[in-house]
Amino acid sequence: MQLSIGELARRTGVKPTTIRWYEQEKLLPAPLRTEGGHRVYAQDHLRRLGFIRHARELGFAMPAIRALLGLVEHPADDCATAHAIATAQIAEVDSRLRRLTALRAELTEMAETCQGGTARDCRILETLADFDHGHCLDHSHAAAPHGLD
Repeated sequence: MQLSIGELARRTGVKPTTIRWYEQEKLLPAPLRTEGGHRVYAQDHLRRLGFIRHARELGFAMPAIRALLGLVEHPADDCATAHAIATAQIAEVDSRLRRLTALRAELTEMAETCQGGTARDCRILETLADFDHGHCLDHSHAAAPHGLD
């Protein structure tokens, strides 16, 4: 099987620029090239790129994916590293869930205290303007000012 970068992108849902970046970062082996310099990918590229994409969908960071790919390349190695990486990812997901739950409660409180009327008297706007979080139920989101970092 031979695939162009466009076909590989279509089959995996990964943009061609991302595929080239994975090659540059050595996460994806360099493909063969045609005489005209076009990349030609094989089944192994498709499987590996699918692995990377699935790992990204599950939230694994690139260093973890690199380590997991290392294990794929060394099938006789102990999978304790894979278990540790997955366990750490579970802890990260749990942490995000706690933060999201707190943010949801905060947003719900803001919405429920809004009684309508004018913007001058809007509890939502008042709470958002209170950057010291004095009106907040849970101050934990103050530690991550740009979302769920």
